[in-house]
Amino acid sequence: MSTEKVYTDYFFYEPAFNTHDGGYIPLEEPNVAQQKLKVPELLTPDKETDTDMYYTVTSQAGEAQIMPGQATKTWGYNQSLLGKTILFKRGKNIHVTVKNELPELTTYHWHGLNVPGDIDGGCHTPVYPGESKVLNFKCDQPAATLWLHAHPCPSTAEQVWHGLATAVVVKDEHEATLPIPRNYGVDDIPVILQDRRFHEDNQWDYKADYDPDGVQGPTAMINGTVNPYFDVTTQKVRLRLLDGANRREWRLHFSDDLEFTQIAGDGSLLTHPVKFTHLMITCAERQEIVVDFGQYKPGDEVVLYSDDVPIMHFRIHEFAEDNNVIPDTLFEMNTPKVTENTPVRKVVMSGMDEEVALDGKKFNMERIDAKQTMGNCEIWEVTNTNDCENGMVHPFHMHGCQFEVLDRDGHAPYPNETGLKDTIGVNPDETVRFKAWFDHPGVFMYHCHIIEHEDGGMMAQIQVDDPSHPQEFHLTKMDDLMKAFAKERGVAVEDLDLSGMSCYDHMENMDHCNM
Repeated sequence: MSTEKVYTDYFFYEPAFNTHDGGYIPLEEPNVAQQKLKVPELLTPDKETDTDMYYTVTSQAGEAQIMPGQATKTWGYNQSLLGKTILFKRGKNIHVTVKNELPELTTYHWHGLNVPGDIDGGCHTPVYPGESKVLNFKCDQPAATLWLHAHPCPSTAEQVWHGLATAVVVKDEHEATLPIPRNYGVDDIPVILQDRRFHEDNQWDYKADYDPDGVQGPTAMINGTVNPYFDVTTQKVRLRLLDGANRREWRLHFSDDLEFTQIAGDGSLLTHPVKFTHLMITCAERQEIVVDFGQYKPGDEVVLYSDDVPIMHFRIHEFAEDNNVIPDTLFEMNTPKVTENTPVRKVVMSGMDEEVALDGKKFNMERIDAKQTMGNCEIWEVTNTNDCENGMVHPFHMHGCQFEVLDRDGHAPYPNETGLKDTIGVNPDETVRFKAWFDHPGVFMYHCHIIEHEDGGMMAQIQVDDPSHPQEFHLTKMDDLMKAFAKERGVAVEDLDLSGMSCYDHMENMDHCNM
């Protein structure tokens, strides 16, 4: 790899960092002994052939030993908290049986996966307690780190907070040829970044912690581990970073300002590797980095920080010398040309707290906000109207597709935004342009991925039509979901307490929400 510029700043607009939020909760170094990082097991396929992979993914309640003392009540996929990493191989037919063993309805959103709307797992695909559903699709997209999380409207935030999130890794033949770490669990590990507040008896209390601008906690939790350490037994380690927090941005750097190399983003490898000492990741983004520990000796410790708080320790052991060089070119973008005579699609994210909105409106499950023809490639312009002095970064996410970032306010994207993406942080008073296309039909959400914001109505939906196979799409009614939640919780509908619904009481204030 040739000598390149090393980036030492976080790029994003500093006055919009979450540290300036009125309700910001700073991280605190936990007063517990270091614990070995929990590296999620790979989920074992029920069956695999040359052409097909079969999995069962079960949502379940349980308890997890996170802090000393009493176990924490949690939810997870195939385990008590978070989940086992799911591996898809490009070109194979995938068959996933999703089973809901929770006490209430949920959905299974494959964040970053290019699949039809009825597979995507948005609000219109509830799976009720005790029920299961079989999802069949072909995996046809580049190697990447994606993730699975719950997405029931308007309880997405609370269910993710309970623990319903896990990494999904797509493998392909191109990535397999590159001289980068890929021995899962040894030098290739998912790093799911979350934060929590532990209440009495080590329990979580979403209602007590609720903030319409996003729930935060003072304790960093990495792969469900508090104050983790990882044993470094290879010179180079690939970290698949995922911001799985409801609200928190993570501004990451190592002790000694150790340089590292980003090789991938949300939906693909980067076109070219980028060197950093400081890196910011916004909600739901993924960033794969390779860290070279070659300058250290056994017994040394390297610390990963978010801002000035240590969140993970790397204990150095003996390792073999690794002289592999990351290639200058990792991925070739081969995206469609913009379809002629298609208008630029403009999206406006506005407001904060209860007054968040998309295009001046609150989300309505029975309203189609936009339409796009499958296969068409269109330019989207996403604007954050928050004020530069008092606003916040809104991470914008699209279901069912990946997109190519064109520019930020007419300037080049950040240097680590050269691959395919599905989530992008938009600064206050900034417009980000990208081109997007859908390979499958269906109804898909697009929204801010501060999860309380999407639950609070900062979300819309697009209908993607396949002209060669016209079809009608079923739209679930919000009233039906409310009745189901009320029945499952044993309360009357009028007594149902879903935190995100309080934001809809501010509907009449939408004319004043452009802050």
